[in-house]
Amino acid sequence: MGDVPPLTHTNPVIVESQDHGAYVQHKLRYETSRDVFIPAWLLVPTEATADHPAPGLLALHGHGTGKDQLVVRTEEPNIYRSFGRRYAERGYVVLAPDAIGFGERSEAFHRYGTRDGCNVNFLRLALLGMNLMALNLQDDRHALSVLAARPEVDANRLACAGLSFGGTRTMYLTALDERVSAAIVSGYLTSFRAYALDTGNFCGSQFLPGIYRYADVADLHGLIAPRPLLIQAGCADRGFPIKASRDAQTHLANIYTAAGVPDRLERAEFDGGHEFHLSTALTFIDRWLMAQ
Repeated sequence: MGDVPPLTHTNPVIVESQDHGAYVQHKLRYETSRDVFIPAWLLVPTEATADHPAPGLLALHGHGTGKDQLVVRTEEPNIYRSFGRRYAERGYVVLAPDAIGFGERSEAFHRYGTRDGCNVNFLRLALLGMNLMALNLQDDRHALSVLAARPEVDANRLACAGLSFGGTRTMYLTALDERVSAAIVSGYLTSFRAYALDTGNFCGSQFLPGIYRYADVADLHGLIAPRPLLIQAGCADRGFPIKASRDAQTHLANIYTAAGVPDRLERAEFDGGHEFHLSTALTFIDRWLMAQ
């Protein structure tokens, strides 16, 4: 991960709150490192209390407009299927933060002509010896701490889910932080050759420099074992071809078998594109966290 700034330990501040019946949606603002403040949505089910804490879920967005797509209440579908809101309606305390360059953190993070903002800011950080993926991972680990510290949350029942770049973040975070008990990676299991080298379907936000010297994408997912992991893959996903995903799944299954827990790796392959598959995601996390 290279150099990352030291973490700060300030208390989150609730900026606003909205009661949606089944849950209350709070706008949080918290500091991760000096002068770096993260905006996030916190969704707390009405039945979740300090006396009866609920499982927590960290919802990670990918490229797009940031955290709002994970909690929007409109019935107009988006590729995330508003999965953060859906989990809150199901009884989970959900935290959905903005990553660097997205949502409320998108100022000065835009295309320069045809140049992608992720790539330009990757180069800017390289001048300082830092990396975008590493900084986002540090923010995500801190977000997990914010979620776990909530009185309404059972810190022994934490999950993480994400699509695309959110799936990448979920993979790295769950590999690094064993507080995550179960994870869903949607639209990301592939190989570096298939999505980065052969097609160039990646950007400066999406990788840790030098990682391919040591591991491919399936190997990194394998670091999550023996904890439960659901892989989602759309058969029509043009950015992450299904053959590469299937080949990576075979390798990942071998890792879970070697770890003695082949039943804790699941796959949901569906007739769709680059999108979150809601029904399999909800039942998967229910099985591992709600039953405890």
